[in-house]
Amino acid sequence: MGQNFLIDPGISRWIADQIQPDGADIVVEVGPGMGALTEHLLGRPKKLVLIEKDRQLAPELQQRFAGREDVEVIEQDATRVDLRSWFRLGPLKLIGNLPYSVGGEILRHWLTPPSPVGEAVFMLQKEVCQRLAARCGDDSFGGLSLLVQKDWQVEMLRTVPPEVFQPRPKVDSAVVRLTPRHPSTLPVFDHSLFDRLVRMGFSQRRKQLKNLLPEPPQGWAAFVESLGVAATVRAEELSLEKWVQVARWYENRASADAGQKASEVFDLVNERNEVIGQLTRGEIHAKRLLHRAVHIFVINSRGKIYLQLRSHLKDVSPLKWDSSAAGHLDAGEGYEVAALREIEEEIGLRVPATELAAEIPAGEGTDNEFVQLRVARHDGPIRCLPEEIACGQWFSPEDIDAWVSARPQDFARGFVTCWKAWRAVNSAAAV
Repeated sequence: MGQNFLIDPGISRWIADQIQPDGADIVVEVGPGMGALTEHLLGRPKKLVLIEKDRQLAPELQQRFAGREDVEVIEQDATRVDLRSWFRLGPLKLIGNLPYSVGGEILRHWLTPPSPVGEAVFMLQKEVCQRLAARCGDDSFGGLSLLVQKDWQVEMLRTVPPEVFQPRPKVDSAVVRLTPRHPSTLPVFDHSLFDRLVRMGFSQRRKQLKNLLPEPPQGWAAFVESLGVAATVRAEELSLEKWVQVARWYENRASADAGQKASEVFDLVNERNEVIGQLTRGEIHAKRLLHRAVHIFVINSRGKIYLQLRSHLKDVSPLKWDSSAAGHLDAGEGYEVAALREIEEEIGLRVPATELAAEIPAGEGTDNEFVQLRVARHDGPIRCLPEEIACGQWFSPEDIDAWVSARPQDFARGFVTCWKAWRAVNSAAAV
């Protein structure tokens, strides 16, 4: 399978130390092979999970660790593991001496947002590590650098020579550490558009960008002036921050990120959910007054529900997981109208109607909101608006159940209340 097994115990111990496994809730090792890294991870985290594809090595590992409750061996291709069930374990630590042949595929599978990984340490071919960690101006800087670094901070830790492997590879290896980039370090942008533009820009490195990118809004001259670069600029001459500016220009984003407006006006209601006045978002939240909100579960034909990770710009529960779409009712607005509006504003969907699933009274569990939970049906892609949503994913109800039970702190409080109400309604219907 193109594996080169690490045989130097000193190097193995050093690599294992880089993930800081002591006392960690869970460490996952991808491709443990004959256990060179595993040996130096044993007994250090509360749980060690080994994922091995090789049909000979996996049973040997299972037999070796059969008596240990803190070690689990999974015989599976690491590029095919369904990561959605792993979110309930909390941000996990990921480590591995990755085979050169599939290292890139493993990186894409585990690190593409949303990801349950909170930190990763990998050994890969040196040239790949250099590309992952390269900055604008480095010889190795390119499209891969940008596609990874928009979501991850990458640190090159050390070079590893061929003689510590069996069989010896023909090239040097290296070790890198990846940690999630906090979204506030960059202005918001459409990540899918960013990826497409970067791939276009680096498709022919010698060509100038004006010959590779689509005609930008307001023309090329205004575009390069906004970037502060020459009209003859090439892809490799733009930093990550400049490439984010490129994506924002193509989105027609001219103003700075402002987040939600505290001046928005909502209906103020009493204990019977009757409108008694109007106040701004800022006043209602500051004084914890009663108001109205809608949550929507978007469900596909396989029964999976789309969950969103709230943007860091949200004034309530930033970077918490939430319903497919959710928001307050504007002054004078009805629940169903608000539901259709929120679905379009947050995840770019226009659906003909939503179904009422539950009505939830205002209280601590809803942040003082009278909530209608509504359901929409949709198959196909979803486009997250970055001001509203950091990213999203389809989850099975069973995975959500396990996740909410294990880590309710990962979710907006209103979602947990809505989820329990929805499960209660569906359990009653099933009976």
